[in-house]
Amino acid sequence: MSAFSFMRNPEAEQSYEVGDVVEVYCEHDNENEERVRDWVEGVVVQVDEKMVAVQFRVNVYLTNGWMVPDRILWFPVRSEHVRVVPEKK
Repeated sequence: MSAFSFMRNPEAEQSYEVGDVVEVYCEHDNENEERVRDWVEGVVVQVDEKMVAVQFRVNVYLTNGWMVPDRILWFPVRSEHVRVVPEKK
């Protein structure tokens, strides 16, 4: 009987490193201190094989409306809600 392996190494389309500036689509406070759901800039503070942690300078909120006290949200590495900010020339 042959053994089957159901696990494979994730092939990340986008790899992140600590210190990368990214944009995240989430609920946050804008410049006028109004709560909006839009893209906001943050910095990658931790990365592992499956998850990326992003910290923000503004208040961010969970989907149930609670504010995140440390302003850090975790996302899957392949999340469509995280994108790298293009380098400015």
